[in-house]
Amino acid sequence: MGNKIRVAVIIPAYNEQASIAAVVNSVNAIQPDDMSLTPVVINDCSKDSTKQIIAGLNCVPLNLPINLGIGGAVQTGIKYAYDNGFDFAVQIDGDGQHPPEHIPDLERAMQKQGWDVAIGSRFIQNEGFQSTALRRTGIKYFQGLLKMITGVNITDPTSGMRMMNRKTMQLLYSYYPDEYPEPEALIIYNRKGLRFGEVPVQMSERMGGESSISGFGAIYYMFKVTIAIIFTYLRK
Repeated sequence: MGNKIRVAVIIPAYNEQASIAAVVNSVNAIQPDDMSLTPVVINDCSKDSTKQIIAGLNCVPLNLPINLGIGGAVQTGIKYAYDNGFDFAVQIDGDGQHPPEHIPDLERAMQKQGWDVAIGSRFIQNEGFQSTALRRTGIKYFQGLLKMITGVNITDPTSGMRMMNRKTMQLLYSYYPDEYPEPEALIIYNRKGLRFGEVPVQMSERMGGESSISGFGAIYYMFKVTIAIIFTYLRK
């Protein structure tokens, strides 16, 4: 028991009352022989019953007093994982899109490849939920933009399912991108010489709630993320 790999499963949650219990329970159901998974739910000042629900679950509930957004919520989880000596931290969404069965796959790939970060990609094997056509167009665009900047080809740069080691946690402890952390973080990893790659995963459709990015909002999102990526690249 003492030599098990300790993994903090960071689950940012904002108004996820419809899915958060199922997500936490699915993490607790996956307990590999060599790994101990601890769900850490960061309630980002939800306005629904998320806080009350996670209080009754087998997880570490961290309730933020104000809404910090996805970046601040994930960074809160990273700080908790680092301060409490976890070997790895893995981020999954609170809406049920990221099946935790793939967590051991991410860890094995990191160990085998010597990566600091492993990203779960739905586009390597093109299985499972592939997102909408509009979103796939945006993801392809970011794939090309990031490859141009970093030289690294990441097929699913907006994927919110990713695992990091303690070296990466330490790097992100003091600064983690705010609004669009997934694509921006890839720039930071590249600039800091971290090794990262992708692992094929099968994602699911969200269990509840609605996506904040659709229609005209998706085009606006692409514009804002592009500016954020460029500024992150230019930042010293």
